[in-house]
Amino acid sequence: MAYEPALGSNIGALLAAGAIAPRVSASNKRQALSVIAEIAARAFSLRAPQVFDALMEREAAGPTGVGHGVAAPHAHVAALAQMQGVFVRLETPIDFGSVDEQPVDLLFALLAPSDSGSDHLRALARVSRVFREAQLREQLRGAHSVDAIRAILGREARSSAA
Repeated sequence: MAYEPALGSNIGALLAAGAIAPRVSASNKRQALSVIAEIAARAFSLRAPQVFDALMEREAAGPTGVGHGVAAPHAHVAALAQMQGVFVRLETPIDFGSVDEQPVDLLFALLAPSDSGSDHLRALARVSRVFREAQLREQLRGAHSVDAIRAILGREARSSAA
């Protein structure tokens, strides 16, 4: 598929310029997912309610908090032609039902076309693996601009290549 080369290089390649929000205020999971849906709608010419509903439906199946203050909400969105990502850093961590019961402040949402099949799962595994790196998480928490976040996520391929 069209997104495979981008994923092969780094997860930062999944992020459009308008899909990174370094300072977001949300008091709960529903608000955070709503913000992600709004960002995705603007960045990828989607309908925010459609994205929000897909994210909420997936979240109802089980929380997407992966631990260490990170969540990886994800969903299939029929209107997408290729895999896309949205990165959000929350100003105040929130409960996301994480496996380690820690509040979340870093969210990397993965939106996939309906026909992405196992490619969606491979990309999600890659995102989860990248965010296990403590140094990367701390760098993202200290980054104050879209460009800084893009640079950090663009470097991850070199530091996490296995």
